[in-house]
Amino acid sequence: MGEGQKRDDGLEWYVAHVRPRCEKKLVEHGKIYKFPTTLPTYKSIKKYQGKEVSFDKPLFPGYVFLRLNQETRKVAIQSNYVANMLDVIDQQEFEDQLEDILFALEQEVEIRLEPTIEVGARVMVKSGPLQGHEGWVEERFGMTTVLLRLDFIGQAAAVEVQAGTLELI
Repeated sequence: MGEGQKRDDGLEWYVAHVRPRCEKKLVEHGKIYKFPTTLPTYKSIKKYQGKEVSFDKPLFPGYVFLRLNQETRKVAIQSNYVANMLDVIDQQEFEDQLEDILFALEQEVEIRLEPTIEVGARVMVKSGPLQGHEGWVEERFGMTTVLLRLDFIGQAAAVEVQAGTLELI
């Protein structure tokens, strides 16, 4: 959907916060009751006794994105899979961001959420040239880049690192 285009199918985006491990059940419910659902997933490979098994895991565990009207909204809520239905305030921004995420997943770009590595968190660098150093998260840029403050001999230096190289301490 380009800028300025508006859907006129009467459907709006909602975010369903689902009960534990009910993401795929709500998607199936949507197929039965004919309302569109979006569940971004990524491939996770586990090794069991020498065999590799691939799973599709939700990128946002506990959430399914739905396009609903008033009638199908009631059907979704009554499914018993939905714990809470969240309204989407800016429909266009939400759709644009969701399209970007889905496009990245289609390109098989590695997407990893690091929600606990937030501003103010004390972290340790797990890998790279700064491995073993501790610091504080000063700022975040998107999902992967962090501005980290490291204190050397009482002097602070700010460096940019990948969120995936950090762990909370």
